[in-house]
Amino acid sequence: MPLNLLIVDDEGSLRDFLSIVFEDEGWNVRAAASLHEARERLHESEPDLVLCDLMMPDGSGLDFLREMKAQNEAVPVIMITAYTSTQSAVSALKAGAYDYIAKPFDIEELKIIVRKAVERRELETENVHLRTALEERFTFANIIGKSPKMQQIFGVVSRIAPTHSTVLITGESGTGKELIARAIHYHSRRTGKFVSINCGALPEALLESELFGHERGAFTGAIRDKKGLFQEAEKGTIFLDEITEMTPAMQVKLLRVLQDRVIRRVGGNEEVPVDVRVIAATNRDLGESIQKGSFREDLFYRINVIPITLPPLRQRKEDIPLLADHFISKFSAQMATPPRRISVDAMRALEKYAWPGNVRELENVIERAVALETSEVLMTRSLPESVLFGESSAAGPYELPVAGINLEKHVESVVRSLMMQALERSNGVQKAAAEILQMSFRSFRYYAKKHGIVGVGKDEEE
Repeated sequence: MPLNLLIVDDEGSLRDFLSIVFEDEGWNVRAAASLHEARERLHESEPDLVLCDLMMPDGSGLDFLREMKAQNEAVPVIMITAYTSTQSAVSALKAGAYDYIAKPFDIEELKIIVRKAVERRELETENVHLRTALEERFTFANIIGKSPKMQQIFGVVSRIAPTHSTVLITGESGTGKELIARAIHYHSRRTGKFVSINCGALPEALLESELFGHERGAFTGAIRDKKGLFQEAEKGTIFLDEITEMTPAMQVKLLRVLQDRVIRRVGGNEEVPVDVRVIAATNRDLGESIQKGSFREDLFYRINVIPITLPPLRQRKEDIPLLADHFISKFSAQMATPPRRISVDAMRALEKYAWPGNVRELENVIERAVALETSEVLMTRSLPESVLFGESSAAGPYELPVAGINLEKHVESVVRSLMMQALERSNGVQKAAAEILQMSFRSFRYYAKKHGIVGVGKDEEE
């Protein structure tokens, strides 16, 4: 299907000439002698590209350019003018023009500019489609993951969300337990609020008041009745984070709420029925807590109706590029900086790191990198040393490939790589590099020569 070209110029001979040229190029051409006529053409069909004169009899081409960009920012607009000036060129480009060309122009040059504008729009459109497809495939309620473990969790959430069952989410800090809880709530049929509380952030008396509410005069400072979070979450969901931090006394009170679906305010005698779904979470080993006597076994069985265990980020490394791209886009938009991309070396460093703080730590690292990096590409220099030189995510012994391995060459490449990294970290100072590798300078110099590391001379003495 031919693309639509709109030519806006008050010079009739130029309109006719451009129409003939671009019709021969396969375009469906419409022309307008005024801005008023151009606006009418826009109502007839949306153009794929616009050639517009800067000075028109009934207004400025810049105003028309701004109108076009307001309606559809993706349509490329090339400005044409006989009155060239740096100021007008800058104004046109700032307003969103793809390019700016002066009369008289070389028609072949104009063809090239038009072709590049179309290719750029097609590329941007393709990128949008790809990004949308990725988001639809690998994003679930703002949770990103293509790894098998996360895809399995997305499936579980979809199945259990419409039910009223209590859910227990376990996983290390920073793995996204509250995000999963929110996903369950927002995919459910519950009409009330989603409310959350960290059970380890408040002492017992305040936690009881926050959860169940209190009567006026129940304690010093209780000057009025207060509804608790269970009542705030009526017909909704309450998320009890770090539930293992509850005291034994609070565990007994929560157990009664789960059994009887009623609460009693602090200082009150009336039992108030509640219709609330409970989702609990912890980063601790509940079995160990039960054995130690710090967590009630009967409460565990009440909250562990549907268990969900979130994997740490080091066990879902294939999700790191997706998460990194998501956070780069997020923080670039927040900081009003141009869209960034990440270098291969920087991404490799992210994938090798063990991420003890999980997704939350990755998010903080990307925010820091976007804030510090001055170029359009996030380099390794923008990453903290804890990521570049911290604990590797590789766990356990190397796995021997099925086809076998040339051990001597493999060891040689590992040794050479580590020596090069030590030199880089020590800014080329060989003695310092040897110290990093916990070896003598003589040994360092021997292995450097053996492995062909350039730049290690004999002028340094031990």
